[in-house]
Amino acid sequence: MKKLLTVIALVSAVALTGCGKADSAASFGDITISQVQAQSKVDELLAERTKIDTSALQLETGNALNRSQLRFTIFTSIFDEIAKELKIEVSTTEIENTRNGIYEQIGGESELPKNLVAAQIAPSNFERYLRATIISNKLAGALAMAGVAESDVQAKISELLQKKAEQLKVTVNPRYGVWDNAAGDLVPEDSAGSAVVPSTK
Repeated sequence: MKKLLTVIALVSAVALTGCGKADSAASFGDITISQVQAQSKVDELLAERTKIDTSALQLETGNALNRSQLRFTIFTSIFDEIAKELKIEVSTTEIENTRNGIYEQIGGESELPKNLVAAQIAPSNFERYLRATIISNKLAGALAMAGVAESDVQAKISELLQKKAEQLKVTVNPRYGVWDNAAGDLVPEDSAGSAVVPSTK
């Protein structure tokens, strides 16, 4: 599950500014994620948790869970936008090979549900994760070929994501929190303090 958590960490590193339409959870470029769509991922993940023993897992709940699920959708979408811009193709074969590789790592397809719950990924988001993993790996390969040190590759990918988010003018509905520059994360409004950059939109 190392790659799963790496991609989640990467997508968590990108800055968002906060507001958005009243009925949207987030919007950027010509993409809008409705609150209904965002909530559906939370509901799906919560339903999956009832099917396994989660007593040994540290799982997000409430607003933290809402934020993390929205963040995942936003940044996997931004990976797609970067892929379009750089003409990075993701084939069905690559998705299947990556899927099968994960099955091998976790001990078979039957182990996927509990691993997705542990990684806090809704089942319907699994293919989004696979695509993001493949795109991230291809970006990493291209950066390495360009002479970027291995220790700097992940930071460079995070920088690409941040620049793309800024270009697309990502906005987030305040009900999901605010962007805290000091923390570098989407945080609850009452935790942001003076580090929050207020929206001017």
